[in-house]
Amino acid sequence: MTLVRTARRLTLPRALAFYLLALSATSYAETGAPVAELKPIAASYSASMDKGLAINGSARRTLEQQPDGTWKYSFNVDSFIADIQESVHFRWDDGRVVPLEYRYRLDGLMVRNRSRALNFNWATESMSGSYDGESFTVPLTGEALDPLGFQLQLRQDLKAGKKEMNYTVADEDDFEDDRFAVIGEEVQSTSFGELQTVKVEKVREDDSKRETLMWFAPELDYLLVRLVQVEPDGSRYEVKLDDADLND
Repeated sequence: MTLVRTARRLTLPRALAFYLLALSATSYAETGAPVAELKPIAASYSASMDKGLAINGSARRTLEQQPDGTWKYSFNVDSFIADIQESVHFRWDDGRVVPLEYRYRLDGLMVRNRSRALNFNWATESMSGSYDGESFTVPLTGEALDPLGFQLQLRQDLKAGKKEMNYTVADEDDFEDDRFAVIGEEVQSTSFGELQTVKVEKVREDDSKRETLMWFAPELDYLLVRLVQVEPDGSRYEVKLDDADLND
């Protein structure tokens, strides 16, 4: 329940843009099912919150391959409330994000400063890190993902044709299960014009008062073009695509 825990900790502005994604193309895994491959990309988004007072900011995502063949995915938010720097260094292994190092920092005048670091040691099956200065080491389970890398995995799985996705995501010194489902298709007005999109929902309990909806555009290589998040207190967060370099 990544957005749930993020909104609980930060409220703003990371919840505005938490699911902004960027990736890309196609090969085949050992199973024979199509797997979307990666290529560099950069995308910019506008982010806003409205609960009686409009609050605006901007977010940028970049994905770059490193000289050693690994990848770095970065997320930066700039707003008058706070600035965020977030990144994950990972391997792309047969259609799967394999996180190596995750870093997160929040600084601002209107929020409590936070920092987070996760180190994935797959050889020893352990994850070490720190959260606001508190260190820990825990067993590394299954195909665990970091809080940023799972977003890449979601987009890639949509490109591969999956309709339901389940992920094990690191949450401080523990792990949580996140579920997503494709619930339909809709036309969305974007900076690229009218686009047919795939609509995805974050699956929660039936009595949950929190809602997360995302729209991905196949014409833009399944880039996220819109996100709407509604909180139990009535706060509404929204992000929209402003510009993107798809490196075609």
